[in-house]
Amino acid sequence: MTQILRSLTPLALVMGLAACASAPPPQGAVANPPTALDQFKAPVRALPKEIRLAVHAQGVSQGQAKALSDLVAGWRAAEGGRVLIQAPSGAADSGAVYRMGESVRAFLIGQGVPAQAVQLVGYDGDGPEAPMVVGYLRFEVDVPRCGQQWENLSSTWDNRVYENFGCATTANLAAQIANPADLAGPRTSDAPDAQRRMEVLNRYRTGEITSSQRDEQAAGAVSTAVQ
Repeated sequence: MTQILRSLTPLALVMGLAACASAPPPQGAVANPPTALDQFKAPVRALPKEIRLAVHAQGVSQGQAKALSDLVAGWRAAEGGRVLIQAPSGAADSGAVYRMGESVRAFLIGQGVPAQAVQLVGYDGDGPEAPMVVGYLRFEVDVPRCGQQWENLSSTWDNRVYENFGCATTANLAAQIANPADLAGPRTSDAPDAQRRMEVLNRYRTGEITSSQRDEQAAGAVSTAVQ
């Protein structure tokens, strides 16, 4: 019996050390979070959404118009910013490239893309048949995977939250957000209404009420009748 116990002692030590080893952190976990609510994050990646168009001297073809319309629909749904037109340099017919670029630009503007959001640049094309590249940046979010491993939730002697704390909240937010770009940073402010601002300032200078007038639909009273 003593010999058997001696042979089992090293195995018991190894199993004990393995039990004490900590499991790898869950996917999406933040190292050294400032607070317990910041243990997880949903990383946002910017990916190019591009189409390649053959250069035609006469401009955008019917098939290319359909592809550009689908691109604009995706750009609008993603609330995209700049639309980049990359025209190949070094082509055999530089005049055709120029006309094609202007045709694509006019088509995008005709589809509702603001003129200031369309940018036409050149790139080093690979041969005389290099295509024209049109695209924008779209954002995708990596939803953290929760509950891959669990610890003993009843062991609270160190007064710390468990490793998966806050993961479900972050995952739900990442899965429900309409535009992942909002997780990357705040949106730019819209242009102010200069006409409304001057009207309010003029009323303020003359001592008048600056708020809008209430109409009849804005007035009302809570009924005291017994239902």
